[in-house]
Amino acid sequence: MTDRVDASERAEPGAHGDRPKTGGAGHRIVTALTRALNPPLLQLARSGVIPLWAVMRHRGRRSGRLYETPIAIRPTADGFIIPLPFTERADWCRNVLAAGGAVIRWKGVDQAVVDPEVIDAATALPAFAPVLRLGARALGIKRYLRVRRA
Repeated sequence: MTDRVDASERAEPGAHGDRPKTGGAGHRIVTALTRALNPPLLQLARSGVIPLWAVMRHRGRRSGRLYETPIAIRPTADGFIIPLPFTERADWCRNVLAAGGAVIRWKGVDQAVVDPEVIDAATALPAFAPVLRLGARALGIKRYLRVRRA
């Protein structure tokens, strides 16, 4: 994959389904926050300046379009663990699971990843620093995506 995604292939911020699949005020707030925060988070993640952030490049399972989604990430010996604050129902996660992999741009370097697997907090959290564990628990994150470097 290339370093850049053509603007015509970029999804609208928040169009990835990176939000709870619920209606009401909570849904509207999360959608608004996603639309506001995704563009600067994507820029930050692309830069590679903060190792907590990366870009997940994935193809739509129905459209085949290329998408970029900013993600929090933690490296492991053989891959990465990615918190799923909206569970595996987020469209980007469903795309990666369906495709069996994706490309992660982390610290300015593209890395192909394979074997995506949803894991629980008990399995994932030992890979995180204590302060990040506290943050994940405070946010109520219970599901994580584990991927391996190709």
